[in-house]
Amino acid sequence: MPRPAWRAPVLAALWLASPFLLAHAALAQTSPALAAPKPTFSSEPAAPAKPASTWTQLAVPPAPNLPNLGDTSREDLSPAMERKIGEEIMRGVRGDRDYLDDAPLLEYLNTFGNALVAARPSVRGETNYDYFFFAVRDPQLNAFALPGGFIGVHSALLLAAQTEAELASVLSHEIGHVAQRHIARMLGQQRQDALMPLAAMLLAALASRAGGDVAMGVFAAGQGLAIQRQLNFGRDAEREADRIGFQIMGEAGFDTTGMVAFFGRMQAASRSYSDLVPAYLQTHPLTTERIADIQARIREQPYKQRPDSLNFHLARARARVLQDESVQGLLNAKAVFKTQLEQQSRFQVTAAHYGLSYVAVKQAKPAEAQAELDAANAALHQPAGPNVFTSGGTQGPNSLLAAMALEVLLMPAQKKEVAQQALKAADAARMQFPLSRGIARQYAEALMAAGKQEQATLYLRDQVQLYKEEPELYDLLAKAYAEQGKMTLQHMALAESYVLQGATMAALDQLTIARKSTDATFYDQAVIDARERELQEKRREQLKDQKS
Repeated sequence: MPRPAWRAPVLAALWLASPFLLAHAALAQTSPALAAPKPTFSSEPAAPAKPASTWTQLAVPPAPNLPNLGDTSREDLSPAMERKIGEEIMRGVRGDRDYLDDAPLLEYLNTFGNALVAARPSVRGETNYDYFFFAVRDPQLNAFALPGGFIGVHSALLLAAQTEAELASVLSHEIGHVAQRHIARMLGQQRQDALMPLAAMLLAALASRAGGDVAMGVFAAGQGLAIQRQLNFGRDAEREADRIGFQIMGEAGFDTTGMVAFFGRMQAASRSYSDLVPAYLQTHPLTTERIADIQARIREQPYKQRPDSLNFHLARARARVLQDESVQGLLNAKAVFKTQLEQQSRFQVTAAHYGLSYVAVKQAKPAEAQAELDAANAALHQPAGPNVFTSGGTQGPNSLLAAMALEVLLMPAQKKEVAQQALKAADAARMQFPLSRGIARQYAEALMAAGKQEQATLYLRDQVQLYKEEPELYDLLAKAYAEQGKMTLQHMALAESYVLQGATMAALDQLTIARKSTDATFYDQAVIDARERELQEKRREQLKDQKS
């Protein structure tokens, strides 16, 4: 089956975002995919959500600084334009069914990733980028950085990372690419050639509608005569990203040997790809050279050991289930969790029961899901096994466990009387974890499940004013209006959801439906007319930008 439309052309164009990104783009034509063809690339802007960070930074000795070289390319690609390009590409990513739009997983990745960013605030650049971290379902070990601070992780990589330090090494490396503005600098290097302008990247993405081979052909034509210059620049970019990533890890309090450990695993994995990778990919920096460079730096740093967080194990358990939700995939995940129960670490055992609970949710077995979740909470408060390096002491409330408890209570297979219990639990959870966006949305779902549609509507209307970049809130608001028979307001809310997802034409269609609804008031008609004019003007500007 073909790869998702956005991946091969767009990620190949952004090859210097990851040490193995080009290899993955080439392998995409020969390796099996997990999903069917996806929605096509859109060029309309959207902004990412901003999950809050609650990470506690450790005090560590300062590390030597690497100068930020991004200013050299300002005249070629401004930071604002980088962000816009990243938003455009992210819209294609979010429309892909392999994009893991899972609130607890996104919460973990953004809390963890933004803790690394906070350790070195200068990586936000002169425009103070808001970084956004996300995961995609993919069996290849990979991670990638898009322009403007968007960093993606493949589900297989998340599962392959055996420690949190290893995951930190990957994310820190990608942060290094963004901080050094490698994409803008790459375009600056090719200013005289004009053989691979930004338009070639977007053209390749659009050409992917006709098939991966056509898209790769367009991309290859746009870069052919400048390829050697790109590869030479890529070697320097990878070394820069390694060095900045190393500094970020140290300043965030992570064991820097995790970078070497994970590089070694990636090197071993790449050996099986060697026969398929085109020759020009082999001119990229050898992993052994990069490992030697980092090892030399490690010898200059004091050794530190840091236990993995509980959320690291819970997020990996969740990713394992989400990686393959087929009947066989869930059975395979269940077998892995059963084996994991034999571990001595209470975090590992807790995560195994958590994973089993999530499998039961996917299998629509509420009683089993609740039993496994109870077992997870019981295991968490058991003393750690001998010679097991985990955080000691009593564990405080955990937002991922609280979200799972609500997920179980809100299962469609639950009995009706459970709805009131779910509402009470959701109300307590949102007070306990006010920064959790997933739990905030679960509270709205609990209100609707309990039949409190009017209260849900008032709550969601406040939420969409406070968090203007979450289309999920408008989707829930549309659902609440629909259950009250307010069809005009339902379609107006859906229109705003489509706007946030970059689908301006679909939003205009929803406004047309809203205008024709029988319950549309004079005031509603006036609001619809005004909003239509705004969106039509926005659409004209987007078309003008595309032509220019």
